[in-house]
Amino acid sequence: MSKVLSLTQRESYLEDGYVVVEGLLSKDWLERINDVTREFVEASREVEKSNAAFYLENGHTAQKPRLQRLNSPVEKHEIYWQVASESAIVDLAEDLLGPSVRFHHSKLNFKWSGGGAEIRWHQDIQFWPHTDYSPLTIGIYLDDVDREMGPMGIVAGSQKGPLFDLRNRAGDWTGYLSDEDVAVVSFDEIRWLEGPAGTVTAHNCRCIHGSMPNESDRPRPLLLNTYSSGHSLPRTPLVASLPRSGTLVRGSEPGWVRMDDQPCPMPDRAPKSVFDRPASTDR
Repeated sequence: MSKVLSLTQRESYLEDGYVVVEGLLSKDWLERINDVTREFVEASREVEKSNAAFYLENGHTAQKPRLQRLNSPVEKHEIYWQVASESAIVDLAEDLLGPSVRFHHSKLNFKWSGGGAEIRWHQDIQFWPHTDYSPLTIGIYLDDVDREMGPMGIVAGSQKGPLFDLRNRAGDWTGYLSDEDVAVVSFDEIRWLEGPAGTVTAHNCRCIHGSMPNESDRPRPLLLNTYSSGHSLPRTPLVASLPRSGTLVRGSEPGWVRMDDQPCPMPDRAPKSVFDRPASTDR
């Protein structure tokens, strides 16, 4: 039995690789998350360059903070872990993954106002390969998100297509599709995921997705949590050393691992994020 999704929504996720649910997260949850998030924005005023906690955008100052990301928020404050392990988004994960759900990692992307960074087209699973392709990422809109703010765009159905290397012509890891790869993707099927605060999105780890710069006068905070089926295990050390990575948030240890026979490209090293790229790229 589904917890929060209709049969139509579940079928849509299987077909298109993503689903959007407006109003899934309650006003109370949003207020609690946003209160804590404002505390981290204030704390960033004391930070002059990116570190283990924060990725900073160019132009960040104590007077005018400009954040790209708060890394691993579930390890930074209990409220983030509570939403990742106790809220309705876990019901959503269970509806899509089955009764055994494993937490992998979290991040809070800000996409600051007035040109906040573009996220180039990429797929997630190459950053952190697993034994299967069940992993999905659930995003929570902490504020209203419209087209001007650079919402996430998903290429519907791309989870059924090829996995790309996310390297440039020299073979260096970039974390996004090369121009040649972009040229073979059908962007006729792109869907821009807008919605009011409390909207929740879920997309499969194979989906091609990205976002444009935020040209509005409002930041676009997006809290992201990644889960997999309990039968799936990571194949790289990225975030695996974090205390809560691998925690079952639903169900019990299944006792066996699902192994998919489709190969997955591996990064040359453990990439930190889509912001962690070599200086020389082909785009």
